[in-house]
Amino acid sequence: MSAKVRPFLMFEGKAEEAMNFYVSTLPGSQIVDVVRYGPGGPGAEGSVMKATFSVAGQTVMCIDSPAKHAFTFTPSFSFFVDCDSESELERLFAALSQGGATLMPLGNYGFSRKFAWINDRYGVSWQLNLP
Repeated sequence: MSAKVRPFLMFEGKAEEAMNFYVSTLPGSQIVDVVRYGPGGPGAEGSVMKATFSVAGQTVMCIDSPAKHAFTFTPSFSFFVDCDSESELERLFAALSQGGATLMPLGNYGFSRKFAWINDRYGVSWQLNLP
């Protein structure tokens, strides 16, 4: 199979901010490519028409949608992060939950040593796990 499957995040004006935040927060992450809307395009000039970045090796695409939508992200899609240490999990929890919402606070839920589920300030959901 030659098809590629990648998560795709649609923002309304915050794609670059979110992408920069994720890349600065998660080790092994980088911005791969950014294509911006030009003058006269359907989106605001300079906003993200299409971008690709990697989060800890996972390739993700994102855009700033020029259309307003009656929907946003839901926890039914989330990034699941297996952390190497408790300190890494706690650092990610602090950074990613700031300005967001905690769906499941840090704790032992029986399926891992420590786990948390949060929505970040952009509405993207993250499950943080210490196996």
